[in-house]
Amino acid sequence: MKKVITYGTFDLLHWGHILFLERARALGDHLTVGLSTDEFNLLKHKKSYYSYPHRKAILEAIRYVDKVIPEKTWEQKIHDIINHEIDIFVMGDDWRGKFDYLKEYCEVVYLPRTIGISTAKIKNDLNL
Repeated sequence: MKKVITYGTFDLLHWGHILFLERARALGDHLTVGLSTDEFNLLKHKKSYYSYPHRKAILEAIRYVDKVIPEKTWEQKIHDIINHEIDIFVMGDDWRGKFDYLKEYCEVVYLPRTIGISTAKIKNDLNL
């Protein structure tokens, strides 16, 4: 079984998120999502519209997602990769190069973002 992991906030879930999760899952047999907790988002100077439990419930309802774990720190990725026996780490290409240090532990893939949609755009369009 090939296991894939990705991380994110996944707030105001949109079709770009769904396409990303579908492409990430297609790389393996099992997709784990490290979901940023509300506390970690505050450290990143981000505020989610939906709380962690609500974002987690939404992600768990998506057929491409097999498991959701809390992302509490930047540093936990190596631990997660080892403990969950991950083969492929996936992020959007806006993070290209930032996680190359993980290549020592697994394959690292940067997927292209969906053009024309983002949570930031939605918040801006809605004046949130």
